[in-house]
Amino acid sequence: MNAMKQISVEKVTLNIGAGKDQARLEKGIKLINSIAGHNPVRTFAKKRIQEWGLRPGLPIGCKLTLRKQKALEMIKRLLESKDNTLRPSNFDNEGNISFGISEYIYIPGVKYNPDIGIMGLQVCVTLKRSGFRVKSRALKKHHIPRRHRIKKEESIDFMKNNFGLKTGE
Repeated sequence: MNAMKQISVEKVTLNIGAGKDQARLEKGIKLINSIAGHNPVRTFAKKRIQEWGLRPGLPIGCKLTLRKQKALEMIKRLLESKDNTLRPSNFDNEGNISFGISEYIYIPGVKYNPDIGIMGLQVCVTLKRSGFRVKSRALKKHHIPRRHRIKKEESIDFMKNNFGLKTGE
């Protein structure tokens, strides 16, 4: 197989949206710290949405990005919490996999914490190929040609081969 067509994991992002509830945000920060062992960063509102009580600069969530070996270990743990099964709708046509975990106690190695209560989180896995740097580099940015992008079927096959994923309906 062509070395430029090899797929690998670029990053894993853990995300908890809390809205304007600051107590829920603090619990989310504790939760991500207990799952991954790193402190997440807060995310802030960019727009004013009066119906939801949001204004620019208000902290509304937290996220943590893991890369390299830590990302691979985290994917294995997070997929175990979903019984190594994802639906085809969890995959998009650009090499991204997104799924939610309804309760953190399903993740292996994580114990229930009464300070946090029951809470869920969103997981996003981003896949890449060699050469994807051209879309984010500083000089001579360029788009990824269609033939080099990661298709939905390729990302499903990658997850099946490397993580023992089963696809369900």
